[in-house]
Amino acid sequence: MKSDISIDNQVISRVYGKGRGSVFTPNDFSDLGAYTAVAKSLSRYAKAGTIRRLAPGVYDYPATDPLAGTLSPSPEKVARALAGRDATKLQPAGAYAANLLGLSEQVPMRVVFLTDGHSRKVKVGSTEILLRHSSTRFLSTRTEIGGLIIQALRYLGKDHVGDREYTILRKRVPAEARKEMLTDIRRAPVWIANIMRKLAAEPE
Repeated sequence: MKSDISIDNQVISRVYGKGRGSVFTPNDFSDLGAYTAVAKSLSRYAKAGTIRRLAPGVYDYPATDPLAGTLSPSPEKVARALAGRDATKLQPAGAYAANLLGLSEQVPMRVVFLTDGHSRKVKVGSTEILLRHSSTRFLSTRTEIGGLIIQALRYLGKDHVGDREYTILRKRVPAEARKEMLTDIRRAPVWIANIMRKLAAEPE
């Protein structure tokens, strides 16, 4: 019993240290004790209402807003918690990448991230978050914006990217970031690389 109480105290102390809005799994507390003991501790705090169980094995210390009440965590935070400490790369892909850049107004019900770690998926509310193991060629971009543009435009397809989409990118991507993403041109299909070059050449 003393051991369980000690683990409980250490677990909740770390949760408070992470702060509201943080997302975690039992693996984030593996240095505090056995997986089973940590999992039970998190389950007890969830039942008490101190933390929230988002999905099996996934919890958050929810952020709150005076008007909106309890807030949902961002897909990125859930994905990072699922990926764990060993995953060095997470790349938004598909419809989610397009939405992040404003190229699509539709918020996808399935949020996809490419990862160098294991494939995993979890449903949080009505949203399914999928981590899809991918080859390094899709994860080797040097800049965050470069990877995001490549994935978003690949999702939309060459025939569905025109003046409207280009104008949105020009407005959404800061001039400094346009220059930085030139380092990722060789990782993009030719038609996307041409768009990236054009964006980089735009006056500030």
